[in-house]
Amino acid sequence: MFLDHPTITATNSFTEPDRIERLNRVYGYAAALADAAGRQNFIEKCSQLHDHKGTLIVFWHDTPTEEEKEFFSRAWASKVGDGTTNVEHEI
Repeated sequence: MFLDHPTITATNSFTEPDRIERLNRVYGYAAALADAAGRQNFIEKCSQLHDHKGTLIVFWHDTPTEEEKEFFSRAWASKVGDGTTNVEHEI
């Protein structure tokens, strides 16, 4: 079992705790997509997820591939996410 999962934070998380729950669902969705695609090192590359007013910001330890970025875009745009394509990536 991998224990070093990304930090999950959100703007206004104290007054809107559902934001953290949503990020956990999005992370699980993206991790499942990566697993299905055979990207075993995906989890190790991601360092933090942050929801800033409806924009998902993904922080990476290492430069992600376009496919890896797409995992988060698909998850964020889904019904478990925000339903939008507002995703940014930071290295």
